[in-house]
Amino acid sequence: MPVKTLYDYLEGGDSLNEFLNDFPSVTRDQAVAALELGREMTEARATA
Repeated sequence: MPVKTLYDYLEGGDSLNEFLNDFPSVTRDQAVAALELGREMTEARATA
């Protein structure tokens, strides 16, 4: 499952729980890790 799908869900107003219900092969820890990585990358770009 592309990480973009997770962002699309959240941008569309769906909750993380809704995403996880639709993609049961993705764990909460995996989804949170993807979001944290995206945040870290965004913060790194903002300070570069």
